[in-house]
Amino acid sequence: MTFEMEGNQIAVVIKRKNNKNVYMRFQEDDTLLVTCNSWVSLKKIERILEENRSSLMKMWKHHETIKAKERMFFYLGKPYEICFNEEYKSVEITSDKIYCKNQKQLELFYKKECLRVFESELNRIVPYFHNIPKFTLRIRKMKTRWGVNNLSSHTITLNSELLKKDLDLIDYVIIHELCHFYHQNHSKNFWDAVEMFYPKYKEARKRLRG
Repeated sequence: MTFEMEGNQIAVVIKRKNNKNVYMRFQEDDTLLVTCNSWVSLKKIERILEENRSSLMKMWKHHETIKAKERMFFYLGKPYEICFNEEYKSVEITSDKIYCKNQKQLELFYKKECLRVFESELNRIVPYFHNIPKFTLRIRKMKTRWGVNNLSSHTITLNSELLKKDLDLIDYVIIHELCHFYHQNHSKNFWDAVEMFYPKYKEARKRLRG
């Protein structure tokens, strides 16, 4: 079974389950998964698809946008088209493309760059902060926070996703976490300290949310 959208024939995969409603979503292989009860006929599924054409178009465009982003490599605020080739021995970046052997090599490059860039920015910024304890840098992917300052263990953790952002936003997060050595909460005194080191912190916060 197929469903036509803007000249494209989309393969429809039907999955029978014991659920009351009909659910639809696009899968990674560009097929449209329809989950419905066993009593729903093919003719009714066709009618449901047609009745929800406008919604399916929005879902398809969203699906295509996500896939396009997955084909891009975001590095320090700029997108690069990923070019895989087993003949590449090392990772090379041009004005708009990144060349690498495979996904594994790309992930290793990303991990190394996180450490290199974050350490470099920390080493540049830390001398401006006085009377702060020695601390350890950790890097990991986090879902809801860009950085964490664990005051009890003297550990600053930075979100690996930060490498995708502009360098000045990385600096903001570093400054934010370092200021927690002075103020453990987000009081006015804390934000005053952040503003002293990073005057446009409000703009940075909006950009990170965006």
